[in-house]
Amino acid sequence: MASQGPPPGMGPIMVLNSKTQRSQGRQAQLGNINAARAVADIIRSTLGPRSMLKMLLDPMGGIVITNDGNCILREVDVSHPTAKSMIELSRAQDEEVGDGTTSVIILAGEMLINAEPFVRTNIHPTVIVRGYNYALQEALEICEKLALVVDVNDVDKMKSLVQSCIGTKFSSRWNDTMIDMALKAVLTVSRAIPMPVGSDSYSQKMEVDIKRYAKVEKIPGGEISDCTVLSGVMFNKDVTHSKMRRRIENPRILLLDSPLEYKKGESQTNVEITDEEDWNTLLKMEEEYVENMCMEIIAFKPDIVITEKGVSDLAQHYFAKANITAFRRLRKTDNNRVARATGATIVSRTDEIREEDIGTGCGLFEMRKIGEEYFAFFEECKDPKACTIILRGGSKDVLNEIERNLSDAMQVVRNVVFDPRLLPGGGATEMAVSVGLRKAGLKLEGIQQGPFLAVGEAMEVIPRTLSQNCGVSVIRTVTQLRAKHAAAYEEAEKTGGEDAFPKCNWGIDGTTGKLVDMEEFGIWEPFSVKIQTIKTAVESACMILRIDDIVSGSKKRGH
Repeated sequence: MASQGPPPGMGPIMVLNSKTQRSQGRQAQLGNINAARAVADIIRSTLGPRSMLKMLLDPMGGIVITNDGNCILREVDVSHPTAKSMIELSRAQDEEVGDGTTSVIILAGEMLINAEPFVRTNIHPTVIVRGYNYALQEALEICEKLALVVDVNDVDKMKSLVQSCIGTKFSSRWNDTMIDMALKAVLTVSRAIPMPVGSDSYSQKMEVDIKRYAKVEKIPGGEISDCTVLSGVMFNKDVTHSKMRRRIENPRILLLDSPLEYKKGESQTNVEITDEEDWNTLLKMEEEYVENMCMEIIAFKPDIVITEKGVSDLAQHYFAKANITAFRRLRKTDNNRVARATGATIVSRTDEIREEDIGTGCGLFEMRKIGEEYFAFFEECKDPKACTIILRGGSKDVLNEIERNLSDAMQVVRNVVFDPRLLPGGGATEMAVSVGLRKAGLKLEGIQQGPFLAVGEAMEVIPRTLSQNCGVSVIRTVTQLRAKHAAAYEEAEKTGGEDAFPKCNWGIDGTTGKLVDMEEFGIWEPFSVKIQTIKTAVESACMILRIDDIVSGSKKRGH
């Protein structure tokens, strides 16, 4: 048999550059598992209502104080490639469903930690991955059976749902205010889209564009209890002329995106004038052009004119004379929000204005001074489909943290509007999945049984971390919870045969560490968030386990 090495008398052949660092096989896998463990440990203490905050300093000297998993990991500077891909997980989770960013990292980390003994005993990674994927399918089926369908308009259920999201955050002291704000904002912005006949998909029925139509205005000062959601919109602009009205009831609003000043040439224009009268004629023509535009607008008798471009002094004069309030240089996004809230249509040319373009949905327009700035409020709108959320708070850091918490809460409500199914919170779902997988794993044969059961064990990390952050005895609490779920399984098997599924909603009260029935306690989480968390965690663990070679110091680009 020919030998595998190089011919005799020749040294080892270096294929890679000598500066390249390379770790292979088991060494690479164990290195990856340790990196995942390190990332999970960073944010383990930020899970649950008794969570701690992290303070991060960026290179510029700014500080971020938060317990939002995604936000912490975004700020942390990491060099290990696996740790970087773990951090991507929380970002994907944040963009997809908006909540569960901490859970997904802790779960993925635990999945990898539980795979370590298999790697050490030389079980091939693809076998582990196969077991993990099989367990994922089983876990998703258990979640489907546990799910509870909810009515989006049932305010109490929705409140308890947002409570489970916000209860773990910094702003939990003002829970009721925050929950009402999140619910009101999302239900204001959501609107039904007519579906094509014969389709029955969930997600297409409602359009909830929080990013575009629910604007958060942070104004330092005041008290956090002063935060409100307007039934309309506001923006940070003052009227263009001091004589214009500052309070109008039931205004007629006209929105433009054309300038109300004479047109300047695109390129440089030179005009030669031979007669001095021509100069006056030119000026007169410019004035007539502006006057014409103003007259076209005034003919429709609007009370407020808002344009995204400039308003010349002459136009201001005409508007002030006609008792019209004008705003200029408004952002495109703000203009879209005003249009949605008041029912107006944005017009591009003044000669194309029609009566139906005028917005009459606003009940009250008022200018108010908050702190040093003037703000224009459009309130009491009839059925506004856009809103502004005003946040007040002591300092900028507090406001930023509240904004992050509120956006999480709004995402949670949005998910439920899309897919109105819930799962019990407080580690109840994870424990039910864990016990269910343990039962299903006993039917499996061969080498896959180990990895399959390992996923079940990994799911226990959520109730375990919750009880850890409360400061109660972890082993006792988790064992009692496991016993509750196992007893429910046995009960169901006695009454309903082999395939019966128990609905056991027992979990951990994150504040006291006691075991409670989540149905009575009222902590629910959106189905889509939980499912996304489990899927992302298992799939990323599978991907990281299949890495067997890490080469760093590869070619620089452009060489």
